[in-house]
Amino acid sequence: MEKRKLGFWEIWNMSFGFLGIQMGFALQNANASRILQTFGADVHELSWFWIIAPLMGLIVQPIIGHYSDNTWGRFGRRKPFFLVGALLASIGLILMPQADIFIALMPALWVGAGMLMIMDASFNVAMEPFRALVGDNLRSDQRTLGFSIQTALIGFGAVIGSWLPYVLTNWFGVSNSAEDGKIPHHLVLSFIIGAAVLVGSILVTLFSTKEYSPEELAKFEDEQAHLKAIAEDGETKESSLMDIFDDFRKMPTTMRQLSWVQFFSWFALFGMWVFTTPAIAQHIYGLSVEDHTSPAFQDAGDWVGVIFGVYNLVSALVALFFLPLLAKQFGRKKTHSISLIAGGLGLLSMYFMPNKEMLIISMIGVGVAWASILSMPYAILAGSISPKKMGVYMGIFNFFIVIPQIINALIGGPLVKYLYNDHAIYAIITSGVSFLIAAALVVKVKDVDDVIQK
Repeated sequence: MEKRKLGFWEIWNMSFGFLGIQMGFALQNANASRILQTFGADVHELSWFWIIAPLMGLIVQPIIGHYSDNTWGRFGRRKPFFLVGALLASIGLILMPQADIFIALMPALWVGAGMLMIMDASFNVAMEPFRALVGDNLRSDQRTLGFSIQTALIGFGAVIGSWLPYVLTNWFGVSNSAEDGKIPHHLVLSFIIGAAVLVGSILVTLFSTKEYSPEELAKFEDEQAHLKAIAEDGETKESSLMDIFDDFRKMPTTMRQLSWVQFFSWFALFGMWVFTTPAIAQHIYGLSVEDHTSPAFQDAGDWVGVIFGVYNLVSALVALFFLPLLAKQFGRKKTHSISLIAGGLGLLSMYFMPNKEMLIISMIGVGVAWASILSMPYAILAGSISPKKMGVYMGIFNFFIVIPQIINALIGGPLVKYLYNDHAIYAIITSGVSFLIAAALVVKVKDVDDVIQK
C-alpha cells in the first residue's frame, strides 16, 4: 500500500490552521515589546519577559508530541490538540493588551506577562501537531511541498497580523494613541480580530482533513522503507512519556546536525523580534529610551509591524513559488544555506539604512531566510525519523528552537544595557552575524531523503 498523493488544495486545507496561529504569533512578535514597555518594562528587561515564550515551547511541545503520537479517538490523532490550543490562545490574545483591567489584583505588567505565557503555551499545543500532520499524511516526495505550503500560510497569516494595527489606524481611522500606561484601541482591536481568525482557521482544517489511523500508517510501503532507512538511528517502539528523555539521547544523526543550524537561526530571530521596536525607535526615529510613551514611539511600533509584514509576505511568496523548485534543483541543504545568508545580510543592512522606508529592503532578505527556516529543516528532519515517533521528535526538535531563545533572553538584556549602552540596534547586528554562522553549519547536515533517492 502507498499513501494517496494529495492535491494542492487538500494540502492547503490541511495546513490552513497555521494561518491563524501565525497571525496570533505575528501580533505578539510585533507588539508584545511595546505593550510591555507601555505597562512599565525597561528596554533591557524585555528579553527577560520574552523568556516565557521559549520556556513554554521547551515544556509543552515534546509532551504534546508524545500524546498526539499515542492518542487516537473519535476526533482523530492530532485534531483535538489543534482545537484546544486555538481556544486557549484566543483567550490570551484578547486579554494581553487589556491586562490593565486586572489592575486591582496585580500590576498590569505582570498580568500582561501572564497572558503572554498563556498565548505561547497554547500556540505550542496547536502548532506541534500541525508539523507532525504533514509527516503523517504526505508521501516523502510531497513533504517539501507540504512544508512549503505550510510556510506560505504562515507567511500570509503573519502579514495580516503584522499589518493589522497600521491598517486599522491609517485606513479605518482607529486611534493609535492612549493615556500613559494604556494600550491604544487599534492594538486591542487587532488582538481581538486575531483571536477570531485563529479559531476560524483551525476549524477549516478540522472539518476538511482526514487523518490516517496508526494502523493505516503501519501498512504503507513508503513508511516501511522509511523505517528501514533510519533503523540504525534508534528504536521505533511505542514509548511512555518518560521515554522522551531516552528519545532525546537516541535522536538521529541528522537531527543532531540540524540542532546547531537551528540554534544560531533562532538565536538571531529572537533578538530581532525582541529588539527591533526599540532599535528602530532609537536608530531611525531618533528617540531616547525614555520616549516609550510618546506618539512617535507608537508610530515606530506600527512601522515595525509593517516591515515585519513585509518579511512575512516575502516568506510566503518564496515558500509557495520558489523553495520547492530551488530545493529540487540545488538540494535542500544548499537552498537553506543561501537563504540564511540572505537573512544575515538583511539584518546587518538595517544599521546602514537612512530612513524607515529603506528598511523594507532589509526585510526582503529576512523574508527569504524565514521561508527556509520554516520549511527546509522540517523537510530534512521528517526523512530521518520514525513515523511512529514523528510527533515526539518534532517536539524534541523544538528544543533547538527554544534553547537559543532562552539563552538570548538571559544575556540579550545585559548585552544591550552594559555592552551596547542601551543601543538596541547592536542586538540586531548580533542577530545578523548569528544567521551567517547558521548558514555555514548547514553544510555538515546529512539529508536522509537525498541518500534514499540516490
